[in-house]
Amino acid sequence: MNDHFNTPLEVIKGNINADVAKANLSIGKMILLGIMAGAFIALGGATSSTAVHGISDVGLARTLAGAIFPVGLMMIVFVGGELFTGNCLIILAVLNKKVSTGQLVRDLVVVYFSNLLGALAIDFLIFYSGNLDYSNGLLGAYTIKVALAKVNISPVKAVASGILCNMLVCMAILMAGAAKDIAGKAFAIFFPIWAFVVGGFEHCVANMFYIPAGMLAAGNADYVAKAEEAYGITQAQCESLNILHSLHNFIPVTIGNIIGGAVCIGVMYFCIHRKNLEK
Repeated sequence: MNDHFNTPLEVIKGNINADVAKANLSIGKMILLGIMAGAFIALGGATSSTAVHGISDVGLARTLAGAIFPVGLMMIVFVGGELFTGNCLIILAVLNKKVSTGQLVRDLVVVYFSNLLGALAIDFLIFYSGNLDYSNGLLGAYTIKVALAKVNISPVKAVASGILCNMLVCMAILMAGAAKDIAGKAFAIFFPIWAFVVGGFEHCVANMFYIPAGMLAAGNADYVAKAEEAYGITQAQCESLNILHSLHNFIPVTIGNIIGGAVCIGVMYFCIHRKNLEK
């Protein structure tokens, strides 16, 4: 045993034990923790957008946004929350025969829609707080721009981007499990999440904030006018932001996130360590 950090095998074993606890949560607690996680991720998204909405250089904007966004996952890991993308790692406990496939599906479905409720709550609070009025409505216009970019992504790009995103998110969670103190966990979470934001990869729970926020902003005439002035976005484009159109993003991104977290990380690390895992 290492006094300073957990070994890779200890990290996987610890995650499996945590997965068993997650899969056996009561529905009520799972929903509440899911709502909190969705809200925390949305807060990370909202504050990072506020910080970068006036920066025209994409690389610089993403670098700054990536330095702020990780606060969402930190709040989840340190205080508690059930996050759909992170819970894709429950596949480790399924493969280790400590959780059933039915329990995994139950968890992912309940947590997914609970995350959505939490994110939507923040969407409405941000909209009615006046946050989008910053820079004479430019933040509202930027919110529309971001949402449009997300709903117009091609399915192939959405799946591939979703895979890359959740590989980094799940690695952040596993790396946090390697650390034995709060500072170490914070650093372990910070850098992979920073990387996924800088890369511009797609995260279904984050998009539960970005896309509905864009829909709300598109219903405000001042933000729409600012979007046309600043970005050349038309009224017709704003009107295309709706629930049905949002599925063009949510479905392929969610599929990509599952593949990235469950297969590319979960299955791979189970195969690496399976001979040393207790049955």
